[in-house]
Amino acid sequence: MTRILVVGGSLGGLFAANMLLRDGHDVQVLEKASGSLSGRGAGIVTHDALVRALRRSGVPAEATLGVAVPGRVMLSDDGRTLDRLDMPQVLTSWSRLYDMLRSAFPSERYHLGCAVQAVHCTGEGCEVQTSSQTWQADLVVAADGIRSAQRQRLFPQAQPHYAGYVAWRGVAEESGLSSFTRQTLFPYFGFCVPPREQIIGYPVAGADHDTAPGRRAYNFVWYRPVARGAALDALLTDDDGVHHSQGIPPHKVSARHVAAMRQDARRLLAPQFAEVLEVTPQPFFQPIFDLEAPRMQAERVALLGDAAFVARPHLGRGVTKAAEDAVALADALRQHAQLDEALAAYEALRRPAGRSALARARWLGHYMEHAGEHAPADSLNPAERRHQVLHETAIDLERYGHRSAFVSPGTVAGAAMPS
Repeated sequence: MTRILVVGGSLGGLFAANMLLRDGHDVQVLEKASGSLSGRGAGIVTHDALVRALRRSGVPAEATLGVAVPGRVMLSDDGRTLDRLDMPQVLTSWSRLYDMLRSAFPSERYHLGCAVQAVHCTGEGCEVQTSSQTWQADLVVAADGIRSAQRQRLFPQAQPHYAGYVAWRGVAEESGLSSFTRQTLFPYFGFCVPPREQIIGYPVAGADHDTAPGRRAYNFVWYRPVARGAALDALLTDDDGVHHSQGIPPHKVSARHVAAMRQDARRLLAPQFAEVLEVTPQPFFQPIFDLEAPRMQAERVALLGDAAFVARPHLGRGVTKAAEDAVALADALRQHAQLDEALAAYEALRRPAGRSALARARWLGHYMEHAGEHAPADSLNPAERRHQVLHETAIDLERYGHRSAFVSPGTVAGAAMPS
């Protein structure tokens, strides 16, 4: 039995904690937030690998994940349907997955308000200091996200790189939408592609995970180029003049920026999407980053999920990638008696998968990177760009395969997913 400390109690940490505990390890989760994380986040695209990882984590097979859609629609800026694609998918939410994974893990092993202050590892084990106590472990799993303190300690050169655009996000209640929008957009995974921009949206469960018609919600993500420097700094500054360089909290986004975004939506987007943005009570935005750690393990510490790789959201696989990392780590510990051998096997499997995800996400989003007033023309004409976005964004590659001419660098490999 291995003593394991999981640093970070979000989705990636909970996937790892549940799987490793079910395999007989002594697992504790240290989460720095003092209150429950339920209710955070927005929509998530499910994949077959994610469903398998949930089952392996102890989530009941009959659990309802979210809202099923029959396919996709591409809307013009005047609201017409330009294209349709049959592609059944299930869309869920961050809070739904968190509640399921959190319920599967023993409360006495999940420690809120437990910020890690220092980690010291030797060949014999790790000592982890928090504000309240010192923990001993054989292995530390760093699932502490894009700003991972453990990654920065081990690999300080690996820092998030701003991609040149932001994603406006939010969720609108189904009941607040017009019948036109409910009929032509709401039932589908929807798309609209203004020049050098892109908005996607899909239905998700409403309050209390309710999937009944009339009680659901519509999640949107609008990607917009923003220049690094003054333009991005202005967006990250709230109405009190405070600059949030690491990302601005949703409730701090300036009202004037929200108003300007909605005005642009009425000018650029299909009216259905503009309506969704208009009735969303608190739109917020996130700068888009790339991140690649040079290694996924060192000094008895394994990096997992966004602590190791952050791929742009166009894949719709951020949570699935973290779940696959957790599966690979659990498998490696099953298959190798020596911890150093298990960690080497984990890295050998998941590092190529992380690099492939990063490359594919850049391929899908590069045309939206801010390139100044004299940006070169998009390499695809508008019809070709719409086709690529509709057919390639957030698809389940295991189920549908590559639908365009993307060629991954190196070996494209994912974790073998046991049933």
